[in-house]
Amino acid sequence: MNIDLSGKIALVTGASGGIGRAIAIDLAACGADVAVNYLSNQEGAEETAARIRELGRKAVIVKADVTKEDEIAAMVAQTEEALGGTVDILVNNAGHMIERRTVEAMTADLYNRVMDVNVFSTVFVSKAVIPGMKAKGSGVIINMSSLAAHNGGANGASVYAASKGAVLSLSKGLAKELAPHGIRVNVVSPGFIEETKFHSTLTSEEARKATIAGIPVGRGGVPQDVSAAVVYLASPLSSFLTGETIEINGGAFMK
Repeated sequence: MNIDLSGKIALVTGASGGIGRAIAIDLAACGADVAVNYLSNQEGAEETAARIRELGRKAVIVKADVTKEDEIAAMVAQTEEALGGTVDILVNNAGHMIERRTVEAMTADLYNRVMDVNVFSTVFVSKAVIPGMKAKGSGVIINMSSLAAHNGGANGASVYAASKGAVLSLSKGLAKELAPHGIRVNVVSPGFIEETKFHSTLTSEEARKATIAGIPVGRGGVPQDVSAAVVYLASPLSSFLTGETIEINGGAFMK
């Protein structure tokens, strides 16, 4: 059974590397044209776009800070103009812990930055594409949570975990709001995924080995483990699925 996303326009936030890049490329491999959002890594975004074009699909690179409404609006407008239509598939991939810090040491500034990049971005990028999806009577929004939403994360990740828990609850409510309009909203929730900036900067080698030792399948994940689930959720194969979460963690957390 082949997944065919021909004629679809996808917007992937935070797509200059890691999981976002894998998602953008795999959506293109299934036929979608893709807007590649980035904030600071232009070179990485250009590499992602080049990979998409090698697959014969259109790609546009869109710089935007997804914690700012005006930049979100400009990103969506640029996507629509460059790719010739409204967004069919939104993947709210952009997010970060920023740094590990206990609640005792938390500042209001860091708290707001974590919540903005993980929750604000999900709310307001979704808001920006919903009118176009409603007009067509169809659309898919896929949000990014984390295993931390279930277990609180490692030391110094409490606020990050809370933000990803908020994404889970938000997605369920949004799924109910949008289902009557033919729009589905689902979540992917990765566990330990290697080959990402997140773990290369925030997880020590000792912690990496300890984490992998506790994963039943015996390895860390890779970005393609996540992108495969996103492609499924973006496709008609998941047409009866909304408000749900796919856990991608090698058995480290089982519901």
